Amino acid sequence: MHCSIARRDLNSLPLISGSIYYSLIFQIHPHHQISLTCSQPQPQEAMEKTCSLLVHFDKGTPALANEIKEALEGNDDAAKIDAMKKAVMLLLNGETLPQLFITIVRYVLPSEDHTVQKLLLLYLEIIDKTDSKGKILPEMILICQNLRNNLQHPNEYIRGVTLRFLCRLNETEIIEPLIPSILANLEHRHPFIRRNAILAVMAIYKLPQGDQLLVDAPEMIEKVLSTEADQSAKRNAFLMLFTCAQERAVNYLLTHVERVAEWGELLQMVVLELIRKVCRANKGEKGKYIKIIISLLTVPSAAVIYECAGTLVSLSSAPTAIRAAANTYCQLLQSQSDNNVKLIVLDRLNELKSSHREIMVEMIMDVLRALSSPNHDIRRKTLDIVLDLITPRNINEVVLTLKKEVVKTQSGELEKDGEYRQMLIQAIHSCAIKFPEVASTVVHLLMDFLGDSNVASAMDVAVFVREIIETNPKLRVSIITRLLDTFYQIRSARVCSCALWIISEYCLSLSEVESGISTIKQCLGELPFYSASEEGENNDSSKKSQQVNSITVSSKRPAILADGTYATQSAASETAFSPPTVVQGTLTSGNLRSLLLTGDFFLGAVVACTLTKLVLRLAEVQPLKSEVNRASTQVLLIVVSMIQLGQSSFLPHPIDNDSYDRIVVCIRLLCNPGEEIKKIWLQSCRESFVQMLADKQMRETEELKAKAQVSHAQPDDLIDFYHLKSRKGMSQLELEDEVQDDLKRATGEFIKEGDAANKLNRILQLTGFSDPVYAEAYVTVNHYDIVLDVTVINRTKETLQNLCLELATMGDLKLVERPQNYTLAPESSKQIKANIKVSSTETGVIFGNIVYETSNVMERTVIVLNDIHIDIMDYISPAVCSDAAFRTMWAEFEWENKVAVNTVIQDEKEFLDHIIKSTNMKCLTAPSALEGDCGFLAANLYAKSVFGEDALVNLSIEKQGDGKLSGYIQGRRIIAWMLHRRIREGFWNWSLFK
Repeated sequence: MHCSIARRDLNSLPLISGSIYYSLIFQIHPHHQISLTCSQPQPQEAMEKTCSLLVHFDKGTPALANEIKEALEGNDDAAKIDAMKKAVMLLLNGETLPQLFITIVRYVLPSEDHTVQKLLLLYLEIIDKTDSKGKILPEMILICQNLRNNLQHPNEYIRGVTLRFLCRLNETEIIEPLIPSILANLEHRHPFIRRNAILAVMAIYKLPQGDQLLVDAPEMIEKVLSTEADQSAKRNAFLMLFTCAQERAVNYLLTHVERVAEWGELLQMVVLELIRKVCRANKGEKGKYIKIIISLLTVPSAAVIYECAGTLVSLSSAPTAIRAAANTYCQLLQSQSDNNVKLIVLDRLNELKSSHREIMVEMIMDVLRALSSPNHDIRRKTLDIVLDLITPRNINEVVLTLKKEVVKTQSGELEKDGEYRQMLIQAIHSCAIKFPEVASTVVHLLMDFLGDSNVASAMDVAVFVREIIETNPKLRVSIITRLLDTFYQIRSARVCSCALWIISEYCLSLSEVESGISTIKQCLGELPFYSASEEGENNDSSKKSQQVNSITVSSKRPAILADGTYATQSAASETAFSPPTVVQGTLTSGNLRSLLLTGDFFLGAVVACTLTKLVLRLAEVQPLKSEVNRASTQVLLIVVSMIQLGQSSFLPHPIDNDSYDRIVVCIRLLCNPGEEIKKIWLQSCRESFVQMLADKQMRETEELKAKAQVSHAQPDDLIDFYHLKSRKGMSQLELEDEVQDDLKRATGEFIKEGDAANKLNRILQLTGFSDPVYAEAYVTVNHYDIVLDVTVINRTKETLQNLCLELATMGDLKLVERPQNYTLAPESSKQIKANIKVSSTETGVIFGNIVYETSNVMERTVIVLNDIHIDIMDYISPAVCSDAAFRTMWAEFEWENKVAVNTVIQDEKEFLDHIIKSTNMKCLTAPSALEGDCGFLAANLYAKSVFGEDALVNLSIEKQGDGKLSGYIQGRRIIAWMLHRRIREGFWNWSLFK
């Protein structure tokens, strides 16, 4: 709802004082209109009336009618203004104040003050002008003379606001005497008057009997349009023709088609709206309008060219038109500084990418320029678009640009350089997987960031190197050499663990194995890790010093592993540490030694396994048995020293059992190596990794194939042959558009797939079959709104008057508009639409009733409707995220819903499929991890809502001895509790719960 105020003299119009209202929103509309909106909800009785003004009113201190009347009768304009404001507030909140009307006519009408006159018009707008039977009140005649005087007033502002007031009047009895004065203002010398007079003519012509009041209004406005010089007035005149006489608007446009680019921005926007409307109604004529749109792409207005691009995409599929739209979006991406505009433009480019990928591939470098923005949301969207447009032709240019961006992040000038670097590394990783030939150009550059202070970024580099070294055998030697040279720079335990695994698996030659062992020994430093005297001292100062060094790592918390199970992990494995300067005085100690001295024995177990593998491989490549024994003895000393460190009181907490058992296994293997064990350690681990990469590649290939599937036309569909068409009078653009339409028709792209059964499922019965009024609703759920298409049938033999569908909502649902009153003839039906806005995925309920009157019964009849429950499944969709991102989100949101499983389903995979179908989620666990029959299944599920909310679910089930399944379904993040209820409902519906 809005209150319109003329742009002129705004500074002199403090309409509502600060002590009376709050949360007012001003919005300037294109045709010089200011919306005044208050967010405070009003009483129901105030909302019953049609009103374009809504202002909060504090009922705690209501003004008395007598006080208002006394203030209005005085000569003080300031007092009159305050009194008029109070009167307007009371009227808006349901009061009638009939005694004020005559006072206002006597003392307020003659006032020359502009603020008083504006408030007077607001008062006249909201008072009742008709009686209970709909007839005009006699006292309204007094208003007509005042309005006529205002329309002839020498002050332009008074004329303008009066004309705007007339736009909101529906009473023809009041308007009819004023028509000559309104038409006279069409020729006023001031453009402010003319533009508002045109709007008044349009509003009157749109009334139910408006075409009788102003028979030749379109002709008059067309003449005004041809002679008008003011751009705003021309826009209003064209809008009037567009709304009320579309053929005249089209004729005017086609007559002046060469000058459209010279028109004002407001008029050009209306022209584009007209073109969209005309082309939807008659697609055969869109060729000549597309020329107009392309001519508007060169205008200086960013809003106009943005609308032009969107209109081109919606009307045409011709490559020339799509290319022009994509170029326009790329220009806006560079020229606009507003981040919101950039994000909107990127969304449009993303839509183009899905439907016209071959054209967007040509624009990939233009899109990449958006990385210059410091906003990470813009950068992330840009990279997502670019990664889907990579081809063998442009991969080198894209990777070169990404490498330059990575180098820029080393400056450290921005706070979030590490986060941006992580995005770039992930993008380069994706490029290298799709096109392995570029890996050699980036892998060595990225390895410089293994020691990055941003652990997530460094971990991405390690994962990238691990995958590249397997998929690119030619790079193995150079990667291993570079990794051994830079290993000492790594400062994160997680990155060290990954790097150690790479060293243990891919150091194959004698020199590489010896270098690997030597590097690890240097990073561990001299043995032992502590001395007996240092352990015996145990003084307070050393305790405090040790606590300072281990404060970030002594805390432990449960974490979810890749298979869905829980484990306890130290914070040291997730956070980078500063180079230790106070670790028992060893300033030159290596990174592995410093991490071990913080109590990270999981890393110690990884070090032990790595050294064990290297010794086993050394035995295969080293001909001298004595050298193998020497290396084995040194490794045993290191491993035993780590166990001794973990069992001592030197550290604040002892070694955990899991790490201890792994280290002990390494000792046994070094003392008594067997061929079968050596095969498991040296071959099986690598084979599992290769299988994991193969499964990942297979899943990505299947997803691409699924996306590439297109619908097919029916065998008997009509196809027009392009070569047999007449080309006479058609431009190249029109020919291209015809070809693209034929191709779409041939491939079935014009056919909208609709499942009839699914539509029937969305029809909800609102009343009973025995009720006098039968109602059912077809619910259409869009992303941010719900449309109820309600069919109401009068089953009686009587005419139902003032039939109204009254709705209310619970949850984050909001009614946009209140349905009108209708009259239903006997046994007739009516379609009523209701729009409801949705602001979150919280489950909502729509309830209400149907109210009507009959001629025989004086009282109103009420029929209560069945409730409509909005399902969360309409707002969430399956999504994909990495295992690391899943575990990070799981750890961030610790509040958890848990459902105990007790079902009659006895197959683990069948149960998992049922949960996926019930919750509309995607299983992130690889199919290969779900294979086999071990009696246990753990899987991670993920989905995302249209509002950006995440849903994380972990399923852990086990088959008992009696064949039944038991376990838990755990959900986290914002909408997990709603999925929790959905899962329970699904169990009950399928009789799965006992």
